[in-house]
Amino acid sequence: MKNLFFASLILFAFSSIAEAQQLKSPEGKFVMEFSLQNDGTPTYNLKYKNKEVVKTSKLGLELKDDKKSLLNDFTIADTKTSTFDETWKPVWGEVDHIRNHYNELAVTLNQKGTDRQIVIRFRLFDDGLGFRYEFPAQKNLTYFVIKEERSQFAMTGDHTAFWIPGDYDTQEYDYTKSKLSEIRGLSEKAYTANVSQKSFSPTGVQTSLMLKTADGIYINLHEAALIDYSCMHLNLDDKNLVFESWLTPDAKGDKGHMQAPNHSPWRTIIVSDDAREILASKMTYNLNDPSKIDNTSWIKPVKYVGVWWEMITGKSSWSYTNDYPTVQLGVTDFAKAKPNGTHGANNANVKKYIDFAAANGFDAVLVEGWNEGWEDWFGHSKDYVFDFLTPYPDFDVKGLHEYAKSKGVKIIMHHETSGSVRNYERHMDAAYKFMNDNGYDAVKSGYVGDILPRGENHYSQWIVNHYQYAIEKAADYKIMVNAHEAVRPTGIARTYPNLIGNEAARGTEYQAFGGSKPNHVTVLPFTRLIGGPMDYTPGIFEMDISKMNPDNKSHVNSTICNQLALYVTMYSPLQMAADTPENYNRFPDAFQFIKDVAVDWSESKYIEAEPGDFITVARKAKGTNNWFVGNVNGETPRTSNIDFSFLEKGKKYTATIYADAKDAHYKTNPQAYTIKKIAVTNKSKLSQFSAPGGGYAISIIETK
Repeated sequence: MKNLFFASLILFAFSSIAEAQQLKSPEGKFVMEFSLQNDGTPTYNLKYKNKEVVKTSKLGLELKDDKKSLLNDFTIADTKTSTFDETWKPVWGEVDHIRNHYNELAVTLNQKGTDRQIVIRFRLFDDGLGFRYEFPAQKNLTYFVIKEERSQFAMTGDHTAFWIPGDYDTQEYDYTKSKLSEIRGLSEKAYTANVSQKSFSPTGVQTSLMLKTADGIYINLHEAALIDYSCMHLNLDDKNLVFESWLTPDAKGDKGHMQAPNHSPWRTIIVSDDAREILASKMTYNLNDPSKIDNTSWIKPVKYVGVWWEMITGKSSWSYTNDYPTVQLGVTDFAKAKPNGTHGANNANVKKYIDFAAANGFDAVLVEGWNEGWEDWFGHSKDYVFDFLTPYPDFDVKGLHEYAKSKGVKIIMHHETSGSVRNYERHMDAAYKFMNDNGYDAVKSGYVGDILPRGENHYSQWIVNHYQYAIEKAADYKIMVNAHEAVRPTGIARTYPNLIGNEAARGTEYQAFGGSKPNHVTVLPFTRLIGGPMDYTPGIFEMDISKMNPDNKSHVNSTICNQLALYVTMYSPLQMAADTPENYNRFPDAFQFIKDVAVDWSESKYIEAEPGDFITVARKAKGTNNWFVGNVNGETPRTSNIDFSFLEKGKKYTATIYADAKDAHYKTNPQAYTIKKIAVTNKSKLSQFSAPGGGYAISIIETK
């Protein structure tokens, strides 16, 4: 009996090894192991530099109205390994070329008793792991409904996390820093009010999720290439410290309607013992398809100003009149309405912004509130809310276009949908053609409020497909898209580089809605920006909002130099100088940095970084030898020690340093700054102070 037991043990060990498949990253820093448990459940684990970072974690999908689901009873039918190595050039970006180098393992699984087959594909890069589910064409798995995806990420300890609450409709939360075990207790406090929101669990969190282990390893969990699938959140089993995927449901509660052949998005795990490498990772983009737009010459990075901040602060309004509590497009006659006197998108005001843009070298002016319908646009579940074509009486579309054109400036279109996606789709072709006819080549779209069709969520499969449809349709008209309140980006801008920006996080507007945490901008590049650029709308110089609107007592929790630094640290090919011309004219010496800073880069060097505390980045402006440095700081004052070894050897440069004054503070003295010029070379070093909620910005111009 004893011998039989040992024989069984040996046989079990052999069979477990035989079933295990190992994959190493190109440089060998990562090892991923795939195996089947005794009941045929697929699992994986991940090691980084011989340390386990993801413990054995289950994979699979639970199907609706399916006795077996795609969870267990699998056998390995086939395994294929391959290596891929290419270098590709992004249309715009932090760098002018990206290496895409990985080793791949594709495991084909057959399910006993169902004659069904799935493929789990793993790609292991030198910065982390991506995996997805693939559903080949087959007789017994063609149309199916996902009840829940069951991908696990089993953590090795009670890590520190930077998280926002799981929510089907918004990502506009301040980040909370806590241990994993503390999420449940802090969840209610972290869940702050929003115009559209739906939580699902006290331990639910959103991706991109940033984690740090006790021994200093950084882990980032996200997804890549979210197309025709619902957005993934994570739900934490806080007893066992295991995250599991949690998909966004549709109006019926279903998590995904699938037709094979098809596949899921990639689930991503970026890992490093150096926080700077998390920021520098391009794995999310590499897991997306190459550009489907052949001619990208019309896609241009943009620096812009706009009629926006005065509305956000409450100084001006989007609406034209206060006479009508309700309006009907095509019926309500705005020519007979009394103007309210606060409408921001009027000809004279827009011309002021066009003049300011032209005088200061900006590319474009965003105008919100130009079109009929803003009197009752919000909170009424209104289907036919905007037509995206008809201007208010005080907005001359053609006249303003000609005026802007004469000044070398473009106007950026604004399409607020009020969440009515059906209405937007039925108007989309006409609206985009209208843009073509009137010289608009970029649009800021918005999805404020609850989604129509009623019961749908912002991040469900059907609505995700709508956002994608808008991007692809815009490409047909050579239009660039900046979508607000849409699903968070997942690297799709590689495939459709006309997606030049998203909001999809708590942006600058919240500084006028009570303020954001002073360290917010030290977290966003580790979380939200992992999937793509954010239209963060930086550049606020007047932090006391009551000076814009006496009824608004909000305070912008930032110094002027912190605002300047954002143009470098918050990478985006779409950069707004969000404050008003009047406020910039008060600080012309600080404004000079915004005028000078580039929006497209050939190189980026992450000099120092720690999530929640500080980030310092140096970027080289594309097509030049000029560099720009940005530092954003959290709540603790600190001094950076920078060396300029990234500069070209043998060349001389003039560095203009925009820095917090010694007594600067985001709350009490935010407008205190100093500016000095020094000569630098690649051998130069600098110690530079950053105040609480502050930072610094440096322009480094080659001396010719």
